[in-house]
Amino acid sequence: MNKKLIFLAILAASVLVATGCNTASVSRNDEIPKVSYVVTDSLQSVAYDDEGNIIEVSEGEAYYGQDSHYTTILPSYTDNGDGTVTDNNTGLMWQQDPPSDKMSYEEAVEYVENLELGGYTDWRLPTIQESYTLAMMDGELIPEDTENSQPYIDTDYFNFYYDQRKSYTGSYWTSTTTVMMEDLGDTGDTQERNYGFNWADGHLKSYQDGYTLDGDSTGFSIPAGVRAVRGEEGVIGANDYQDNGDGTVTDNATGLMWSQSDADYAMDWEEALAYAQESELAGFDDWRLPTPKELQSLVEYGKSTIPAIDTDYFDLHVDDAYVWTGTTSGDFPQMAVYIAFGHAWGIEITGSSNEGTTLDDFSDVHGPGAIRADYKSGTAPALSQAFYEQITGEEYPGEEWTEGNYIVSGTEVTDTDGDGDVDEFDLSYSENAADYISIYNRVMLVRDAT
Repeated sequence: MNKKLIFLAILAASVLVATGCNTASVSRNDEIPKVSYVVTDSLQSVAYDDEGNIIEVSEGEAYYGQDSHYTTILPSYTDNGDGTVTDNNTGLMWQQDPPSDKMSYEEAVEYVENLELGGYTDWRLPTIQESYTLAMMDGELIPEDTENSQPYIDTDYFNFYYDQRKSYTGSYWTSTTTVMMEDLGDTGDTQERNYGFNWADGHLKSYQDGYTLDGDSTGFSIPAGVRAVRGEEGVIGANDYQDNGDGTVTDNATGLMWSQSDADYAMDWEEALAYAQESELAGFDDWRLPTPKELQSLVEYGKSTIPAIDTDYFDLHVDDAYVWTGTTSGDFPQMAVYIAFGHAWGIEITGSSNEGTTLDDFSDVHGPGAIRADYKSGTAPALSQAFYEQITGEEYPGEEWTEGNYIVSGTEVTDTDGDGDVDEFDLSYSENAADYISIYNRVMLVRDAT
């Protein structure tokens, strides 16, 4: 038996002993909350253009149809007054005040197994789908001023602690791990990674948890936060699809109707918004770009092949599909949020120069189902364009750009040819540093079916 299985078996045995011999202290432990799969509004309150400026637009105008123009089911919480908060939409009960110190993955598992809070002892790590139900996309990180920053969670109900050294590192552990990753290169081993939402900068990625996919220890786990949850398991993320026979699919679990396929071509964000507004698929004229919460409801994190979506119901034109949402990135308003249904490609840049970087330097750094951001307009670096063609089998749809490339920390974003356009991308800030830049991404449509 490998080390990970031994560790989990010991924890399970300790829990059995505790619950079997100490039932008098667990008087409320049988009151497991019943859970409903409800996709709530992401709460982005303002609209932006492709340069990140706040704008006001009306229906029919450019940039109309983004996240802030629609309101769906509003989040609703109850502070139980005992260190717990109940989500009134999903039924999940959450730890209100997480530990301020970060933990390794093993420490996080042990912590929730031993947690007694609010009279309950059946706390656990949430799945990534459960964790993301709490996301609020009106957050903003100001690295030099965390006092005036807004975490991507409702701080009227939940506490959050910024890392005082690296304020952008705000990921929390979940129980969802990768089942498929590209070789990460350094050790030759394929490492298991744990999906976590970053409450500081609004990205959802996977991180080293100290194990390989075979369950062997690697000896290294990143430190991350912990917020425990309790409630009925296996509900959030369990879809109930219905093929409507007209190019649409209804998910009866969430009440959302989807385009069965993505658009025939990739497009930038402004084009994507217009495409959704003009669509009359299956006779409906109220299609829109999805929010990240809505789009994440389609992700199959346990799938061992790409695209990470149910291909019995959905047909994406490319396996390595990056799909736009209508949501602007709070930290980088010139960027919009997308979900990687394929590999979450990135390029690891180290040192003071990226001279000699090639297509072989791209790797799946964060796993299918990652939620990241891409520039809303412009054209990608030359290396990205070549990689786009390699992974999609399609010609890059934007203007050809032979000079632009990735640049590293300490350098300025520059106009190398003097034409007034930025010719290089500085990927040194936040955890955007390794993310693949495409700008032209796929489009799926959503509408309320109820």
